[in-house]
Amino acid sequence: MAKIHTMAKLHLFCSFVLLALAFAGANSCEKVGVYQLKRGDFSLKFTNYGATMLSVIVPDKNGKLADVALAFDSLEDYKNDTCYFGAIVGRVANRIGKAQFTLNGTRYQLVNNDGDNLLHGFPGDVAVSVTYMFIESNKLAVNMKAKALNKPTPVNLALHTYWNLGGHDSGDIFSHKIQLFGSHITPVDDDLIPTGKITPVKGTPYDFLDAREIGSKFKELPGGYDINYVLDNPYPNHLKRVAVVQENVSGRKLELWTNQPGVQFYTSNMLGHLKGKGGFVYSNYAGLCLETQGFPDSVNHPNFPSQIVHPGETYEHVMVYRFTAN
Repeated sequence: MAKIHTMAKLHLFCSFVLLALAFAGANSCEKVGVYQLKRGDFSLKFTNYGATMLSVIVPDKNGKLADVALAFDSLEDYKNDTCYFGAIVGRVANRIGKAQFTLNGTRYQLVNNDGDNLLHGFPGDVAVSVTYMFIESNKLAVNMKAKALNKPTPVNLALHTYWNLGGHDSGDIFSHKIQLFGSHITPVDDDLIPTGKITPVKGTPYDFLDAREIGSKFKELPGGYDINYVLDNPYPNHLKRVAVVQENVSGRKLELWTNQPGVQFYTSNMLGHLKGKGGFVYSNYAGLCLETQGFPDSVNHPNFPSQIVHPGETYEHVMVYRFTAN
């Protein structure tokens, strides 16, 4: 299940106006539409098909507007989207090793869709809602909630937006500077499944504790970045700071906070040559993803923070994006 289509709602807030939409699925009678949030020069578009983010338009340092989110032109293209452009992915984002896990003594064998593993999915009865909301003039808040309806289940939702602050059609993201507030990662094997270890980034190509260009150590990682960072948490009662990303030509800057323990930093290593908005062809490394999340494969690693949600409990995932330009 790549996109959440059923038993869910998309809430769009703009000023004091609330617009509630049911998720529309491929086999649903719910009408699929496109909806816009706008405040000054800051505007966003979404569809209720998977609560997918279609565009994010923000000004640069000179006031020039550009769309900084990779996406398709047509909603039809999302039906076969394997890149998850702007989608809410789950119920378990990222990977489950060998597509199996044990919960309360029961072994669950899932349907593998990524080699022998499972990527972005898991069946069951869960009610999910997503809220997009403007805060002040330049912040976007995203709140994802989920409830298990009948029995304990793993839940790990993520927003899979591909960002390019130079504009979605401006080329690669190598010159973007990024600072990641995670001093450790969960290393993976050749199938991108966590080994269970938690290791420091200091002195490795994964070290973005100080801001530097994404492409500065790319030669040391031929496949690009696709790794979960363990976010530092100096203020436990506050949202964690995740990242600061800046593109120097436009001056656009994105800052991100979350309540989740990790973030997947992904540099769109497998886009190939994909036709996107306005006919522009997205090549590898055309965007970067910052998917705040629980740790990948946490169901198989007791030392990772649990992502199990029990009936009567509510999973809540908060993100706050701040956009500026200077």
